[in-house]
Amino acid sequence: MKARGAAIAFCAVCFLCGCGGRTKRTARPAETMEFFALNTHVSLSAYGNGAAEALQAARQLIEQCEEKWSVTNTRSELYAINHGGGIRRTISVETARLIAYALDMARKTDGVFDPTVYPVVRAWGFTTDEYGVPSDERMSSVLPLVGYEKILLDGNDITVPDGMQLDLGAVAKGYIGDLVIDCLRGYGIESAIVNLGGNVQLIGRKDDGTDWNIGVRSPFGDGAFASVRLDGQAIITSGGYQRNFTGEDGNVYHHIMNPRTGRPADSGLVSVSIIAADGKYCDALSTACFVMGAEKAIAFWRGQGGFDMVLVTDAREVFVTETIADRFALTEASDEWKVTVIQNDGGKNND
Repeated sequence: MKARGAAIAFCAVCFLCGCGGRTKRTARPAETMEFFALNTHVSLSAYGNGAAEALQAARQLIEQCEEKWSVTNTRSELYAINHGGGIRRTISVETARLIAYALDMARKTDGVFDPTVYPVVRAWGFTTDEYGVPSDERMSSVLPLVGYEKILLDGNDITVPDGMQLDLGAVAKGYIGDLVIDCLRGYGIESAIVNLGGNVQLIGRKDDGTDWNIGVRSPFGDGAFASVRLDGQAIITSGGYQRNFTGEDGNVYHHIMNPRTGRPADSGLVSVSIIAADGKYCDALSTACFVMGAEKAIAFWRGQGGFDMVLVTDAREVFVTETIADRFALTEASDEWKVTVIQNDGGKNND
């Protein structure tokens, strides 16, 4: 499964932050679990009776998903799909659901999010760690292999044209996070934080009754530049700073590809955080909006709704949707950042 980078996008330390007049109570000790999976650091915390058993079940679920959806593991179901030689094959129900969701998000974003971009990502060396700018000839050979509309999914039967390959890394961690949340709730957990390498998903509020305070990592250095108070939502970031290399020409190239050009997206954005109820929606949209750029991402939000976002440009401009603005706060010196609240009626207010 494609890593979003070793650097964690969110500082998932929860600051003590009450709000809205809620009564703070004494929190119970949390059950915690940390391990390496999905090519990243995984951290799980849950409160309540049965939390230890719930976390163990969640870990088992994550490891099972990784076995199915790793793009590089030769034993995975996704690897078999990608190397099927264009032959129609029957796949598992859960894999079909994940691929169907990825294809649906590709349609909704007009192909800006495209799960077939793997040949391009590989050409740049982001799956092999053999980084380099591909030649024009190489790009000419891989770009025709990108195009989600060429994937044929009929129930549990799929046909991937020969040479094309799916990479579900830009949606799978969010999808897995949703499964983990459902798993924990099945054990009666009412307060938990799931951190899959910076993909943060929450159940309820903190055990003391206050909101979670999630730090958003600065794309220009270590630590958080801002925080967002959340209650039972997911918050997922895509950023060009997370995984990149410096080419022989001295330019820095990141791993978030524009499916139409076959090159790293050059949209003026350096970080996109999406907040919504579903992790899979946040995961796919964080990539899509990064490729779109601020203007088109804002227009998409106004047209679609159902999510919030924090956009950061390379000029340290921050755009925050109005419905999350009262929960957003800078943690770095305010004079270094220009914050604009985006309104759904087309207006913008500067803080």
